[in-house]
Amino acid sequence: MAPGHLNKRPKNRTGLTSLKIRHVISHRDPINHGLHPRQEVLGSKQIAEQAAGVSVRKKSRMKDISHAGGELQELTRKLVGDFWKINTGKSRNRRTDYRTRRDRTRRRTQAFDNQMSALTDAYMDWHLVHSTLDGRGFFSRYSDVQDMNEGSIEIKVVDVFYAERIPLGILSTDTFIASALVRQGVIPCSPISPTTAITMEALNFYRVARQRNPHFSIQAYVRTLCDLQGVQFYPYLSRQFSIALDVYLQILANVDSLVHQAISRSDPIWRLKHACPACTYTLKGEVPLKFSLLYTMDGNDSLKRVLKKLDSDDDNDNAPPRSAELPSTQVVRGDRYLSREYVDQFLADSPADMMADEDEDNPCAGRWKNMRDEKTRKMWGVFDESGIFMSACRHGFSLLIADMVQSGEQSKYPLAVVSKLLDTFRKDLGGGYDVGCRFKTMLSRSSLGRRAHDLNHTSLVGAFHGHAHRRLCQLDHLTTYVEGLGLEDLEGCEHIFSKSNALAASVRYASIFHRRQAIANYFQHNDDFEVYANLTTFLYNNYKQALNVLHDAHATLPKLMAELGVTDKSVFDAWLAEERNYLMSLTQEPEHETLHMEYWQRLVDLSGSRKDLDAASMAWAVSTPRTVQFGAHNVTLTTRNETARRHVIENYDKDLKVVQELEVKLGITRRWVPDDQEWRDAGRLVANRKLQRALDNLEGLVVARIFELSKMNRVGTGYKLRKHIGKALQVRSAAIRTALDKYNTAARAVSPPRTTLSWEDVVEYAFVADFDLLRDARQDVSHRPWATPTGRHTMDTYFKMRRASEEILRLNVEIRRMATYLRDEEVYLTECQKQLQSMHPALAHQVGVHRNIRARFTSYHLHRLHEISALPGFTGLIAPGKSVEEGPGAAAVCIPAKLLPEGEDEVLQDLEEEEIADADGEEDSRVLEAILQVAGDG
Repeated sequence: MAPGHLNKRPKNRTGLTSLKIRHVISHRDPINHGLHPRQEVLGSKQIAEQAAGVSVRKKSRMKDISHAGGELQELTRKLVGDFWKINTGKSRNRRTDYRTRRDRTRRRTQAFDNQMSALTDAYMDWHLVHSTLDGRGFFSRYSDVQDMNEGSIEIKVVDVFYAERIPLGILSTDTFIASALVRQGVIPCSPISPTTAITMEALNFYRVARQRNPHFSIQAYVRTLCDLQGVQFYPYLSRQFSIALDVYLQILANVDSLVHQAISRSDPIWRLKHACPACTYTLKGEVPLKFSLLYTMDGNDSLKRVLKKLDSDDDNDNAPPRSAELPSTQVVRGDRYLSREYVDQFLADSPADMMADEDEDNPCAGRWKNMRDEKTRKMWGVFDESGIFMSACRHGFSLLIADMVQSGEQSKYPLAVVSKLLDTFRKDLGGGYDVGCRFKTMLSRSSLGRRAHDLNHTSLVGAFHGHAHRRLCQLDHLTTYVEGLGLEDLEGCEHIFSKSNALAASVRYASIFHRRQAIANYFQHNDDFEVYANLTTFLYNNYKQALNVLHDAHATLPKLMAELGVTDKSVFDAWLAEERNYLMSLTQEPEHETLHMEYWQRLVDLSGSRKDLDAASMAWAVSTPRTVQFGAHNVTLTTRNETARRHVIENYDKDLKVVQELEVKLGITRRWVPDDQEWRDAGRLVANRKLQRALDNLEGLVVARIFELSKMNRVGTGYKLRKHIGKALQVRSAAIRTALDKYNTAARAVSPPRTTLSWEDVVEYAFVADFDLLRDARQDVSHRPWATPTGRHTMDTYFKMRRASEEILRLNVEIRRMATYLRDEEVYLTECQKQLQSMHPALAHQVGVHRNIRARFTSYHLHRLHEISALPGFTGLIAPGKSVEEGPGAAAVCIPAKLLPEGEDEVLQDLEEEEIADADGEEDSRVLEAILQVAGDG
């Protein structure tokens, strides 16, 4: 806006200069038979003259004011009385409106939807013309574009630095008033009879600013505009801006849909299939990878939304809360969001508590107690959506999002994500999840189990969370030991959530639609302007990291192998398998010992049953003349004794049968007696059983702690990962303390008593060799090569070197995919734009805008690819290849027919009446406020 406008028209909260107010005179239009305000601007002198009852046009003499005073107050009272008389007369002729704000919102949305085709066409026409201008603001170019010959509408236009009520032209070709305004670069706040409109520049400025800073709310932006324009802020201004913003975003969504139709990319899952150029743009003749797509998924509870409950639910705490918000006709387009109906298909496969302990095959069962549903159940009555569950590729592009609705992180959400990804990408997927070990078992038991197995889906655990899992789980799922994974940590969701959490404040009290709209728009903007912009930087950094790992490993690994006396690298895989078998042996007692102890215990039970039987058989009922009783009492006593004797016999027979079965199973030909050596050995085993179990538990915890401490102190471990491991070790230290107390109790109970341990001794152990307690275990692994510090360091160096080699192999494939994508996308979209230019210039221009979203980063990507090729040790190619895709969107160009605007709906007349009433009421309140202010100043 030019400085002259700001100095010429300083504004106050009424929208006029400080010395003027708006005088409203209502008159009836004889043609339309409706009430329309005729607006006249009066100065301070004219106000005084009209207040005194003197006509301004007739130049009548002004009435004298006496020294006693009181005339001004009386005249002001009469003026206000006339004001109310005018409005009372209008309201008397207007029908009573019983509709609620929700009804008006629904009808307004419906009216905008009916006009959306015309609004979209008008926007594309405006944008085509606007692109040729020099970027001037709306009011700077206002006088250049006006043509009032065919008609006009007076409307208040709000820009960033300036707002004014001006006439805007309406052409005979304009289908609606709203489309006429959009054609001139403003979005109306109502669909039929708008009184206020927001400029495209102001709306687009907020749209982009909010994506860069999600904390920036609508109210903060509107307050900023009021401060810049020198006017008072009112809450209804935020409402007006929100309405215009919704219309603007819907227009942009329609334009995006038309663009994708024009370039033959309107398939509902086209975005998902082509979300990441490095992951999905497959080339002919490229090296096959073990994982065709690596993705990560996780839940986040920051983006919650408060549940607007029905008032009737406040008295019933046991019933599930019901939402008072009615379903909206507004929907968020695209395939990024999974619908609630799609997610609920997997409700039958989702247990009540995903983190339950009953999974015996999962070594980490029971560890994730903070994620159990009872920990989050209290928030269900407060929040409707308790967060989001999303998946992203290894480069950070968002794939799918699902709302977690009044629940914790149930398994139906990851199951829905996996199902959709299997449908889209088919086989050889690798998915990282913080509880991937638990989800692996759940997936195999679900309805997706067979399909996931046939398509070779692999469940993994991210490196960040993996070091908090048990060591036995790490050997199967940790990224360091998974073949074909490379150096990927599968923790992309944590990086994404660290940024998207800024949305929390703006969506906490939003409607269902506006929350989804904000989340979907944020991730779309993040994919296009953050993740894609840094894609080649990701490739460059990973390639450089892999080369450094290989360089260091080639220098240190031969020395470490020589120190251990190892010549064959395959021994490290054998060591890993040996460690796995050892940890598995600690999870349960040896079978032969268990059977011997059970046989010994059954013999003891049989001996006790035999004694009870002998005692029952030798029991006699002695009666004397003094104690003898005849009749029913004597019969009852006899029956009771017979019943007890029968029970003793049954118990003896049962114990005898169990002993006989165990003798057959163990191959015992002669039953043990207390004098036998086997009896004494089994007795000692039973006596030490409690001690041995406490020892096994303590040993497993301490071994895992030692191995994780070695990871925590390793060079190259980041600060955040060390802090994460440290917190996990604090929890594990509490478990070790409990296990140590149980061991010491059992050690003092055996004969002879074992040596007890103190907490200070255990926490100071740094290596397995220092843990003398292990020598009392069934196996002493302290001198095994894989348990020594040098052996573990050598193993980790070897496996990290293998992962680095796999990372370079994957990067070579992804780099060439990226180079090919840059060339093909530019050529394809340029050709689409050229073909559309003669048939639909406005749509062709939008194709160019769509192309520039990513084309602006092409020169940077080419520079980065050149830097990658210059790295010492680069073994790939940056020359473009040939894509395997030949379907729609890759070669063919489909030009859609121009969408014709819809006809007016019969509801438009009612909406016009409502909007005129709302506008009159708003105008009346402003005039009354201004009159009272003038009266007070007098």
